[in-house]
Amino acid sequence: MIAISVFAVCTVVASTTYAGLRHQLLWNSARILDRPQAAPYGRDMTKAKRQHDVYTLLVEIGRKAGDGLPDGATGAALIVYASGVDEAEAVRETVAILKQADTAPLDVSGYGTLSEREAEGHDISDEERALMQRALDENAVIVAQVTPFFDD
Repeated sequence: MIAISVFAVCTVVASTTYAGLRHQLLWNSARILDRPQAAPYGRDMTKAKRQHDVYTLLVEIGRKAGDGLPDGATGAALIVYASGVDEAEAVRETVAILKQADTAPLDVSGYGTLSEREAEGHDISDEERALMQRALDENAVIVAQVTPFFDD
């Protein structure tokens, strides 16, 4: 924005007969353009991005019109792999995505990151690892499994 306005001022000044003023404005505009630009919206762009991790979540959903669950189902359990800088962010993103998909999330249980699950002795298949890596690469929420609940 500054570069555009300075360019416009310099163009107008260049058409005037004040050669000294034109030289001064061009010199000042070069100094302004050489300055580092401020971060947008007041953010400090020098902060290092926090590393994302993939969290395994179990989400219970209830019924809602248009949720896509089979007839007679009372709800469902979803296994989800969600990317986030911490588990709280992964849960928030998952709930937001599921609400956008016309589902009714009721409860979310976290099972940790890949390394935490391995430390607990969980058996993790190559397919699960591939889905977790995809969630990390795409900064995504991936629903890996849907198990509908039925009243019996």
